[in-house]
Amino acid sequence: MTVIAVKSAQEFATLINSGKPVFVDFWATWCGPCRMISPVFERFSSQLSDSDAEFYKVDVDELPDVAQEWGIRAMPTFVAFKNGQKTGDLVGANPAGLQSLIVKQLAA
Repeated sequence: MTVIAVKSAQEFATLINSGKPVFVDFWATWCGPCRMISPVFERFSSQLSDSDAEFYKVDVDELPDVAQEWGIRAMPTFVAFKNGQKTGDLVGANPAGLQSLIVKQLAA
């Protein structure tokens, strides 16, 4: 699966309540570390295409209400969701930490 950009708060709410493990990259176009780790997030998405996990991106400048609702204060922030609940997160461009977050959430 490729990483899909979320376009509205309503779409975001629907996606995180799908019952599947959902990983979201909260990012900004002006954020250098966001641009550096984006290919890593996309690679994990491709590597896990046979799982039921879904991968999305939220531009915090386009959807500030979503970012505020989930307490996003730094970019990038990666958040794992299942059944509408936050199950884990990672702040910063840390490839090993991102991998650990994803593996841990899929094993749960």
